[in-house]
Amino acid sequence: MNSRNSKIHSTKRIGVGLSFIVFPVIFVFAFASHPNLLSPHFLGPAELIQRAHNHSLLHFGHALVTLCTGLLVVVAIHFMDTLKNTQTEWLGFIGGVTAILGALMLAADKGALCLTMSALDTLPEDKFSTMMPGLLAMFGREGWLMLIWGIVLLPIGFMIQAVGLLKSRSLATWQSILFLIGVLFIATPDGVEIINCTAAILVAIALIPYGFKLIQEKSPENV
Repeated sequence: MNSRNSKIHSTKRIGVGLSFIVFPVIFVFAFASHPNLLSPHFLGPAELIQRAHNHSLLHFGHALVTLCTGLLVVVAIHFMDTLKNTQTEWLGFIGGVTAILGALMLAADKGALCLTMSALDTLPEDKFSTMMPGLLAMFGREGWLMLIWGIVLLPIGFMIQAVGLLKSRSLATWQSILFLIGVLFIATPDGVEIINCTAAILVAIALIPYGFKLIQEKSPENV
């Protein structure tokens, strides 16, 4: 392998490794930044609006998650490649495609609801209150916003890949199990983010060491 190709493979390998490190950290931070974390209860659209209103830390976390969706695509594609030529190759492919579609819906969710909410927070309170009917329709996912429910495809896709990784032993058993448990609970509905945060921590424990392993790998052609 010539020097140029070696540098490209090395850069790719480091980038993929960083994706495995950065995305779980962002998810843990984003879930931990939710208010009333230790007082869980499911929230309706009106309560979600009230919780997000003028909460700059929450908006920052959601902005990070929006940017993080690209990293999720990298992870899904990497696991698809990892499971190639194994007995669970189809699980890697189906799970990867499903997870990528879910990542797109996650970006749509954060863009349509969370980033929009941060823009509306710049309005005076009297003008903000007049936006409430529209906000209720948005947070109720009315109209074509119903497509955002496709966000559940993200954990489903990663669960499929986790099963493939577990069966093929392409990832350490303990890492595959923690990853599977984490993605199983990470999509818990709004209001009980303590569960989501705990799930994100499990994913972080599983994947961050793997990310460092990729970065330290001396044979880029094996990544």
